[in-house]
Amino acid sequence: MKIPKKYRFIGGRIVKTGIAVFVTALICHLLNWPAMFAVITAIVTIEPTAADSIKKAFVRFPASAIGAGFSVLATFVFGDSPISYTFVALATIIVCNKLKLHDGILVATLTGIAMISTVHDDYLSSFFIRLGTTSTGLIVSSLVNLFVLPPKYSESIARATHTLYMRAGDILNIIGNELCHIQASEKEIRKTFYNLIKEIEKTERLCSFQKDEWRYHKVKKVDVGHFHYEYKKLNILRQITYHIGNLIYLPTNHFTLGETKNTLILKTIHSLRAIYYDPNFAIRNEHQSLILEITGWFTDQKSFIETNSMNKGQSHHFSPEMVILYELLSIHELTEELSKIHKLQEQREKRGARIRVPARLRSNHKQA
Repeated sequence: MKIPKKYRFIGGRIVKTGIAVFVTALICHLLNWPAMFAVITAIVTIEPTAADSIKKAFVRFPASAIGAGFSVLATFVFGDSPISYTFVALATIIVCNKLKLHDGILVATLTGIAMISTVHDDYLSSFFIRLGTTSTGLIVSSLVNLFVLPPKYSESIARATHTLYMRAGDILNIIGNELCHIQASEKEIRKTFYNLIKEIEKTERLCSFQKDEWRYHKVKKVDVGHFHYEYKKLNILRQITYHIGNLIYLPTNHFTLGETKNTLILKTIHSLRAIYYDPNFAIRNEHQSLILEITGWFTDQKSFIETNSMNKGQSHHFSPEMVILYELLSIHELTEELSKIHKLQEQREKRGARIRVPARLRSNHKQA
């Protein structure tokens, strides 16, 4: 089941919430139970994945029982009074915290307080009806989350990962201009970098959601392969951003490299950026030539610092120039790994395409 494009703004989670609320309210209506408590539970129980709904249902049920128990007790002792609402709210929160039922605190407190005005003389019956409505909301929401519009995050992960690589390339390009004193330091660069990190973390959460979702659904081997490929790309990007961050915090006003060296650094960074913009992450021969020059420069710097340190009796240390070269070479190595896993993924897809063609069709094609 797919939502038509013109209604995509609604979102699968909103649709599932509507279905869960309707079914829950209908069941409560047929059983002559108060639907309010069940509906509240149903709304809160719709989670990003079926795994989360099922896992948290086991926490929310006992938490709701605690809230209902305190509601009955407070109504019996204090009646429908301000002190009853205060007692139920505080007691439910404290006990749920002590029992580490954190995911159930909100629904238990809300429905416990709402229950006060509905409890009359039949306290035991009210308590069990409350548990029944809670169970209805939890079960219906979990089943809806499991079978209706199961979320597929793989496409979102793939789009986000490619966009994040392009953004990383743009940030690297700005840093290169700053290191070579072509443009002044931008105040927004650190904010942009932090936003990139946040987006990576958000995409990693989507990966976690997708893995949890697959525990309850049949998965094609091809889909698993695509997911692992995107997940590896995301891990490599995380490592690349670590080295980009080191370059951001490098003081640029303490050194100058000269025109020839500046040109080499800028060409290398522009080449890396071009690779990140390429969907195939292809590394051209021109890029490898630039890396050879950077490697030779790095080796010369290392030898020079080692010799100087021995002559002066000082411990070895990295100069800003050497740090730049080290970070660029580290980013290049990760980029080579990125290009390699992309080629491997293409090979797997080609092999899979050949395997998926039935032998009968191949023989018919040959006869034709």
